[in-house]
Amino acid sequence: MDENKTPILETNDIEVTENAEADVTPELTEIVGTAEQQTSAAKYKPKKRPARTAARIAVFIICAMFAVAFLIPTVLTVADSFMSQTELTAKYGLVFATGSGGDYMSKSVGLVFIPDKVSFSQYATVLFKSPDYLLKFWNSVILTLPIMAFQLVIAALAAYAFTRFRGRVKEIIFFAYIILMLMPYQVTLVPNYLVAEWTNLLDTRWSIILPGMVAPFSVFLLTKFMRRISTSLFEAAKLDGAGEMQILTRVCLPMCKSALYSIAILVFIDYWNMVEQPLILLTDDTLHPLSIFLSRINSGEVGLAFAVATIYMIPCLFLFLHGESYLVEGITYSGAIKG
Repeated sequence: MDENKTPILETNDIEVTENAEADVTPELTEIVGTAEQQTSAAKYKPKKRPARTAARIAVFIICAMFAVAFLIPTVLTVADSFMSQTELTAKYGLVFATGSGGDYMSKSVGLVFIPDKVSFSQYATVLFKSPDYLLKFWNSVILTLPIMAFQLVIAALAAYAFTRFRGRVKEIIFFAYIILMLMPYQVTLVPNYLVAEWTNLLDTRWSIILPGMVAPFSVFLLTKFMRRISTSLFEAAKLDGAGEMQILTRVCLPMCKSALYSIAILVFIDYWNMVEQPLILLTDDTLHPLSIFLSRINSGEVGLAFAVATIYMIPCLFLFLHGESYLVEGITYSGAIKG
């Protein structure tokens, strides 16, 4: 046999080789392509800059410092509410001392976050021995809850009208709402007093509840929120035969849940802490809310003041924790609206 001759392959061997290449080639191509993509991604992957990381750490530390600074008064109030009156006098008596200020200027007062001996005497006095504090607490509830409820109802109706029915007159009225919202309460305090006296509502709870029901802030916030809703939803509901009240209750209000929570929280906290209105419009001490007592702290009731302040914070704290996510969503959603 001649050695220079090329060996002849059989036809079956050629077909097997071609089939094998056809089966293996797509898999190899996919593997190679994936490897190339990973190599390219690793090559162009951005590296973390040390300066950016240091800036984030610095911002976190600053925010943590501000958070601690804001929480110190609350923690101090709760901790000192469990101190006895004797310990409070020993720790903070110099702050509430009357007379010459020589000792006050020559000595410093330190903050105490852990009482030497836990005492519940202040809470026992507030809750069981002195019903006057609980009476003022319920006065705050009676004044605040109706204002919050009626504001939500009036704001929903007014905001729906400003959203659905546009026009020059309604825009002028809405602009007047904005002007009234920007005015501080002290500007309208004297007119409210004159109107309450003219309507014989002075020295009654209605002199505070009625003006609070029509506050413009809730109308402004809810109007801005409703105007973000697409008009196609209103038109679709109209085509389905829904009336205006059905559109309001079944389309608008469910979509404005976060805004309603925001309004309820802000209104409750605002009127829960009111001081000027009861002092001017209510001359009867039995009708004053608990916020008036906190503004009249004297040296002999420091322990009671801490206990009452702790009880006073509980409704606002629970309401805020329950609707915190809705509060943030409602404010940011409304703030992003144009027009």
